[in-house]
Amino acid sequence: MIGSGPMPHLAGGRLVINLSALAANYRLLAERSTPAQAAAVVKADAYGLGLAPVARTLWAAGCRRFFVALPHEGLAMRDILPEAEIFVFNGLFGSEAAVAYRAGRLIPVLNAQSDLSIWEAYGWDDGETPRPCAIHVETGMNRLGLTPERARTLAEENALTRALTPVLVMSHLACADTPDHPMNRRQLESFQALRTLFPETETSLANSAGIFLGGGFLCNVTRPGIALYGGAPVSGAANPMQPVVTAEARVSQVKQVRAGDTVSYGATPLARDTIIAVASTGYADGYHRAASGGGVPLRNLSNGASGFIHGHEAPVLGRVTMDLTLFDVTALGPDAVAVGDHVELFGPNMPINTVAEAAGTIAYELLTSLGPRYHREYVGGGEE
Repeated sequence: MIGSGPMPHLAGGRLVINLSALAANYRLLAERSTPAQAAAVVKADAYGLGLAPVARTLWAAGCRRFFVALPHEGLAMRDILPEAEIFVFNGLFGSEAAVAYRAGRLIPVLNAQSDLSIWEAYGWDDGETPRPCAIHVETGMNRLGLTPERARTLAEENALTRALTPVLVMSHLACADTPDHPMNRRQLESFQALRTLFPETETSLANSAGIFLGGGFLCNVTRPGIALYGGAPVSGAANPMQPVVTAEARVSQVKQVRAGDTVSYGATPLARDTIIAVASTGYADGYHRAASGGGVPLRNLSNGASGFIHGHEAPVLGRVTMDLTLFDVTALGPDAVAVGDHVELFGPNMPINTVAEAAGTIAYELLTSLGPRYHREYVGGGEE
């Protein structure tokens, strides 16, 4: 076991990150991707779980291609995995950025005419492969990507000049987590038409959810992200992924409050005598204010999130605050919860997608919001 962040006895919460589960998730996604090769998306500090241990675990599990969002993330990856193939999603911000790409042997995803011009002028080559790059084509998401017209022009021009070496042509699915959404088929058909412009180049379309669409969506390379970390890839379906992270908050105080009294900001009234566990987590730690308990005027989403402690669910009471959250532990009985105990915020007993839904958000946001005040413990194999 290894750890990072504040010392355990000084931290208000802990994250237990199961590297064996991470490796198992990658192997499952790689199997579901066959005959394509599964890469791994490790942007945003590997979705908040720590880039170095995650990247090394995925490498040990067989992953050789990685995607990050920004060049500084790519440079960090290069230090961790010298032999990896590293793609950077968000393109080039100017000629100065090309220096970092050259130093780190990073492969940019070219999304616009400005990217094409900068990379042609300042990109790196290895003597045999001039200016390797990925080409992002727009198929309906209208976020990043070359228009179909610009992609066709690029293909024609580059066939003559050979100024760039596209090693991957990609697009991004907008609705893959809803398998029967008609947008999926429209994007696939658009992508299949555009991929013919680069006949010798590998292709990539499927994100985590796209892998489970199968068939033509798999292309040559898949790009799983949230599913690696235990999030459900498909809405409304059973989650085949193992939970990777367990987030827990330490109990700072236990108190009994009478019916009619109020709790937290906004003074939410209690309908019964209640035993409250005050836990050291809040929105500064990524436990969102929108997870606040039922009866809170600021929300109109659900009855709020729950934690899990000593075999029981414990609903959130009142408003989540910056550093503290109140949990109703009345059902456990008096003296069942003590200072120093831990409430599971999400993990094997409180699925992250369930908690995210209660907070009106998605698992991605919970993971990437995890703050630095947690002590992080890495367990399981695969990081060697």
